[in-house]
Formats: sequence, structure tokens, C-alpha cells
Amino acid sequence: MIVCHDIHKHFGGFHAVDGVSLTIPAGAITGLIGPNGAGKSTLFNVIAGVHRPTSGTVTMAGEDITGLPPHQLFARGLLRTFQIAHEFSSMSVLENLMMVPGGQSGETLWNTWVHRRRIEREEEGLRAKAQDVLEFLGLAHVREERAGNLSGGQKKLLELGRTMMVDARIVFLDEVGAGVNRTLLRTIGDAIVRLNKERGYTFCVIEHDMDFIARLCDSVIVMAQGKVLAQGAPADIVRDERVIEAYLGTGLKNKVLGKGAGEAMIGVAAP
Repeated sequence: MIVCHDIHKHFGGFHAVDGVSLTIPAGAITGLIGPNGAGKSTLFNVIAGVHRPTSGTVTMAGEDITGLPPHQLFARGLLRTFQIAHEFSSMSVLENLMMVPGGQSGETLWNTWVHRRRIEREEEGLRAKAQDVLEFLGLAHVREERAGNLSGGQKKLLELGRTMMVDARIVFLDEVGAGVNRTLLRTIGDAIVRLNKERGYTFCVIEHDMDFIARLCDSVIVMAQGKVLAQGAPADIVRDERVIEAYLGTGLKNKVLGKGAGEAMIGVAAP
């Protein structure tokens, strides 16, 4: 689905991403992990068009998308969420979802004058779709609540819901578990898995909660100092001595080697 070839992103003399080449396969959930400052979010921003790479290429389904702006990538089905949720706080949860699809008839003044019935039909369809999304995510009970009043975890679910309002092909989730309690994190994880299995979504997930990564991901990419350090199945990654040294911590080395991957990963966070 996504292929990055020799991606570099420099900010002055700082090489935030330093020669990254990787593949995110279609139909999979891929984890992206590494210590703070490893270049994970910068790489997301390059792929999603927020930053243009200093050099290198990004392709999506064989098409060169290097440097395309976010709105063009959005139209191609590439979506990105952020560590801090970006909701329209004074609007209802339902209205937040209905705002997502582009090209709505009501966006032009002319249509509001002469095509009111068309606008009404579109809004009815969007409302029905938004309600289905809220049911899917378990947020139907807060549909009329102002989005700004939601908990951190509910806001992350709402961001996930936005991707369901359009024809998303691949979704990049940046620290979806940050500030989220364990119960809601499990709900978010279940929704991601269902979207992947039932609707064919491809995901790439940055997350420091290694138990969450181990439960969700088919494969994991590890970055350190702007480079790809390792890539493989979660059970293999957690036993990789380079990853233990760079990310999991030398003090965990013996514990990791003596436990199952899932058990060893519980509660591990970046230093």
C-alpha cells in the first residue's frame, strides 16, 4: 500500500528522518515504535503531506504521492490523526462527523439559495451515516453532547469515526492511546481491529503502549535516531537485542527473554 524509499527530512542541521525505507502492506495493521525523538511523527507527517521530504519518495498503491498536500491525499483515502485530538469543540459529536465529507452542496452560497432540497437530502444521508458510525464506536449515547466535553478517550474514538465518514484506504494513527484509560483503549483497539477485518482498512499505528501494539499489529517497525532499526512480528521485535538496547531498556533484557512476547510487553513505555 505505502512504500517509502530513502526518505530524508532535515530541519536545518537536524536529520529527523535519515534514510528510511519501509513498506506498509495493504490490509494489515502495522505498528511504528521507538524512543521519543526517533522520527516517527515526522515520518508520518512526510507521508501524510504535512512536510515535504528533503529527499526520497513515497508511493501509494504504486502511485507517487511524494509531497502532495494533505487535502489531495485525503481525497485519495489517506488519513492521519494526531496525538492531540482536533475536534470542533462547540459542535455536537454528530455534527463533528457530518462536517467531514468534502464537496457538500451546502458549502456554496448559490446552492443554499436554489438547491435547498438537494442540501436537505445530503444532510439526511450524512446524518444517517454518522449515526451508524457512532453506533459502531459505542458513542451513540453522546451524539448530542458538545465534542469539547468528551473525555480524552472519547475524543480519540471520535477521530477514528471521522475516518469512517469517507472512503479511507489507509489511516495513520499517532499515539491513539495517549491519555486514554485502559477500558477505552481496549474499545479503541477493538474498533481498529473490526475496521481492519470487516471493512478492509489498512492502519499504521504509532504507540508507546507495547501491550496494545502486540495485541493489534501484524508487524512492527522500530525507529531510532531517524532510521529503521528493525522490522518484524511483535514476538520477534520484543526479543531483538538491538530494540531492547535502544528502546525497551537494558534492564528488561533478561525479563523479555524469559517471558512470552505479550506478557513481556505489558506496561512497557518509552524511556
